Amino acid sequence: MSAGPPQRGRASGTQRMRAAVWYGAKDVRTEEVDVPAPGPGEVLIEVAYCGICGSDLHEYADGPHAIPVVEPHPASGATAPLVLGHEFCGTVVALGPSVTGLRSGDRVAVEPNYRCGRCPRCLAGEYNICRHFGFAGLMGNGGMAEYAAVPAYMAHRLPENVSLEQAALFEPASVALHALRRAGTTPETVMVVGLGPVGLLTVRLAAERGVRRIVAVDVSPARLHRAAGLGATDLVDARLEEGVGDRIRALTDGEGVDVAFEVAGSESTLRTCLDATRRGGRVVLVGLAEEVSLDSFALVNNEQSIVASVGYRDTYPELIRLVAERGLDLTPLVTSTIALDDLVPDGFEALLDGPGDQIKILVDPAARGGTAAVGAA
Repeated sequence: MSAGPPQRGRASGTQRMRAAVWYGAKDVRTEEVDVPAPGPGEVLIEVAYCGICGSDLHEYADGPHAIPVVEPHPASGATAPLVLGHEFCGTVVALGPSVTGLRSGDRVAVEPNYRCGRCPRCLAGEYNICRHFGFAGLMGNGGMAEYAAVPAYMAHRLPENVSLEQAALFEPASVALHALRRAGTTPETVMVVGLGPVGLLTVRLAAERGVRRIVAVDVSPARLHRAAGLGATDLVDARLEEGVGDRIRALTDGEGVDVAFEVAGSESTLRTCLDATRRGGRVVLVGLAEEVSLDSFALVNNEQSIVASVGYRDTYPELIRLVAERGLDLTPLVTSTIALDDLVPDGFEALLDGPGDQIKILVDPAARGGTAAVGAA
């Protein structure tokens, strides 16, 4: 193993770091913990940025949902308390035994999926539905810290012309890209319902793929405006429109869209997607709703398909290529960058109780508290 990480001005040998640790609902503490030592097959990463995901927000607000609190997760062996954060990137500073293909100093984006590599789905290449699937930062220690130790298979080396700011968006962009792949061949017309970070990234990547008509639907005028800047051709404010499905059919000469992406996670938005999708069309479920009821008679008669999309697989190489070779810019989604010490008031609470103008908040573990900076408008 290479030499330990830099000490950020602390006395040599202390090996301590700042981290955001989840203890329970409404109990996330930024505290000093030991810098993790990378074990066999792991790398230690000095974290540059870690995004706040809706999953993190749910764990803070009323968790646990995914965080293991009784039985250790089978892939990570971890239980709470644990370090949050799965949307992260940084620089490799140490290698555990048996790591090949990476070296200290490599800038990397972290694909935080645990996978066993042995179950039938892993052997088929479908590691996002591994029997023991999980995320670093939810089922194991993650990246809302100065350093994070993760399996080396999670680390994707970045070309020189791909910034760490871009890499911080690869995880939510991967959710969007996988959903687009689940839609099948590139459609002519799509609808995206729910313009959070994943919905907006679905709009952006659909435009990148050459989709001719992209209808964006939300209840927030600010998010609709942002969707227009990312490539949406038509905007529908769900607060103002009676019968969103009818409105979208009118936009498509009565036919309906080829594919609708449900990214809000509710029964009503799923029904809107089905109403607005053409006969023989497809609805891709990305949002998480507990239970829904469907008009199966209409579903069968219209021969519509509903497919689910969870996580992602084999998406990071394509996103790296799109940024490096085609100039894809994901950073307009970043609305602020905050310090670890400000995670609860300026991150979680701002997203829960704020005016709704925040889209993607990044945490910079090297920043000091009170240094929040506004990102792209």
